[in-house]
Amino acid sequence: MRATRRAILAALASTALHAELEKGRNFPSEWKRYRDPATEFDVYRLTDSAFSSHLPAHYNRAVSRRHGFLLFSSDRAGSNQAFRMDLKTGECRQLTQAHELDTASLSLLPDDHGFTLFDGPSLRQGNLSTLRDRQVYSIPEGWTRGAGASMTADGVSSLFFEVSPQASRLRLLGMAKGSAATVVEIPFPGSHPIARPRRAQVLYREGDEVLWLVNFDGRQNRKLKTAADGTIGTAFWSPNGRTVLYLYIPTDTTKLVAIREHTPDENSDKQVAPTSQFASLGCNGDASVFVGASRNRNSPHILILLRVARRELTLCEHRSSDPFAVSPIFSPDSQRIYFQSDRDGKPAIYRVQVERFVEETDTEP
Repeated sequence: MRATRRAILAALASTALHAELEKGRNFPSEWKRYRDPATEFDVYRLTDSAFSSHLPAHYNRAVSRRHGFLLFSSDRAGSNQAFRMDLKTGECRQLTQAHELDTASLSLLPDDHGFTLFDGPSLRQGNLSTLRDRQVYSIPEGWTRGAGASMTADGVSSLFFEVSPQASRLRLLGMAKGSAATVVEIPFPGSHPIARPRRAQVLYREGDEVLWLVNFDGRQNRKLKTAADGTIGTAFWSPNGRTVLYLYIPTDTTKLVAIREHTPDENSDKQVAPTSQFASLGCNGDASVFVGASRNRNSPHILILLRVARRELTLCEHRSSDPFAVSPIFSPDSQRIYFQSDRDGKPAIYRVQVERFVEETDTEP
């Protein structure tokens, strides 16, 4: 029995050591540059399309503030793990040895020294230098995690939903102590909570039909009066936190998908610009330029839309089988756009330069 116990302990220690050794593995650059057939602009494929690679959710931070590295996930290690890509050399470093990584939950912390993610029911925080990580919180029994998770702008708290058969509850978790508080409990599955910049409020979704806003203390939980007779696509806060920008997808398929803007403090909603059928949306550092992935089968393009002129410019083809998953985002300085596509096989991450068309924006928070 002693020998068996020693063998079990040795096996556990060996397994733990192996997992730690998996972290920190370096992989050479897989970058490939090509000329886009539609525009002849240079496009870079940053990850090998033999593996599946994904950006975090569009509202989570993926690119470091000074554009030194990119945080993403890939299954090149045999299962989905978090990676750090050096944006000068293209070299990648494995950061985790997760069991059930939620690829969308990845997010850089504001200081660019750490990151957070959900590994199954476990919310974990990791260090990019030491690769040490710790469990901050675990979803309790009787609950499952709802779709989406994000951080407050200061990195102090995490936001996510816990769902039961009867209800769901929005949780605000203090990262330092791992203490969770319920912001609001609702009778439907809430999803994709996003903290409002400079305000103690949270935007969240009821499916694709309704956007809600609630204070951190649970007060003033209310529906936002968005455009009727349609569904809501990508939605996020403008960089200054004054408005919610979202894609309005009309029920009438003969009408164009439009970018709209809701101002909660004024309870007003207006159209910003029609689009060439955007399926997903992002904006630059001051919301003066939008980037979208068209769902038009004849023109599967990545486009930028100038807010003032309401004019679109085609950057390149995405040719993704699922344009809703392309999720284009700007770098913090607004000089590059990243997106994902399975055009060459499995989902890979791509980059296109836009400094000729978009002014640089301030990268400080």
